[in-house]
Amino acid sequence: MLRGFHLADFLTLCNAACGVAGVFLAMLYAVEGSKLFFYAAAFMAPAAFIFDVLDGRVARWRNQHSALGRELDSLADIISFGMAPAALAFAAGMRGGWDWIALIYFVCCGVSRLARYNVTAETLSQGNAKVAYFEGTPIPTSVLLTAVLAFAAWQDRLGEQLCGGVWQLGPWMLHPLALLFVLSGTLMLSKTLRIPKF
Repeated sequence: MLRGFHLADFLTLCNAACGVAGVFLAMLYAVEGSKLFFYAAAFMAPAAFIFDVLDGRVARWRNQHSALGRELDSLADIISFGMAPAALAFAAGMRGGWDWIALIYFVCCGVSRLARYNVTAETLSQGNAKVAYFEGTPIPTSVLLTAVLAFAAWQDRLGEQLCGGVWQLGPWMLHPLALLFVLSGTLMLSKTLRIPKF
């Protein structure tokens, strides 16, 4: 299998590794409570983003596009820009029932967005090697969500003091900050929002 990999594919795996590290670091923060782990987990998102940009550039530079590379990229993205931000949000204090639903919705939107992209990429590229535009926001935009959480940590607004407070809605709690994840997921699914790919 490794013999079929290109240089861009190894960069994609670095993206996935950053995502997995982000999940592990978020869990370490939840257990240990050291903000160093939280900041390190948040840093994994921009690190993954750099690898995500590089793998596309390298694939185009070496003219090595493949179906395997596209699938690998999507699987790495769902870890780094879907699961890792959701795990960080959970570690930050979004642990109410409605928070769970918001975070699960966000990850499911990311999975759906990437699946739709893979199915429509050929049509959207119009015969070129590169897709002309994104339908809906790309999943790496969740880097902004990790930036918000890192800022909350810097302000000492995690856990019980999480930014925006907490609402009791029926049987469960909701941190309004979780609604940013709902918004992000919804924008990913939009078919009317078209963003040029540079």
